[in-house]
Amino acid sequence: MVTKELEKALIEQLNKEYHSAYIYLGMSAYCSKEGFNGSSNWFLIQYQEEVAHGMKMFKYLEDQDVDINLPPIQGVKVDYNSLLDVFKKSLAHEQKMTKNLNILSDLAMKDKDHATYNLLQWYVTEQVEEEATVKAIIDHIKLVGDNGYGLYTIDKELGSRTFTDPTAK
Repeated sequence: MVTKELEKALIEQLNKEYHSAYIYLGMSAYCSKEGFNGSSNWFLIQYQEEVAHGMKMFKYLEDQDVDINLPPIQGVKVDYNSLLDVFKKSLAHEQKMTKNLNILSDLAMKDKDHATYNLLQWYVTEQVEEEATVKAIIDHIKLVGDNGYGLYTIDKELGSRTFTDPTAK
């Protein structure tokens, strides 16, 4: 049984998952506006993944008979300085989400709520992959610098990404 404190924290995390989706939708819009259509696609896939993350948590809360309330989702910035800037902001956001999930995991263990802890470990593992992927993209962008052909090539590669529901793992 999920304690009231953990219930509240999980609902806050649910909101953060959907806020993340909104952030990635904004990043996609920025990239599209700047002509980085491949990167726009990449961020749209991130958006879809975050929605799937939110649904996984929502379903868990339902299964635990939590009285779910849905607070408003905070607005997001859709203006960045460069392709490198947008990916750096993405990495900073993922690192913030990792910290949030670690705090939640600690709370679940304090409550000896092994089912919730197990759920949260799925998210923690997903975060390792998310951060590594974004770090690699940042490294590639830094490697080519302002070289137009290099940025074009990276953008084209990012455009080949397709959605695979991460919650189906």
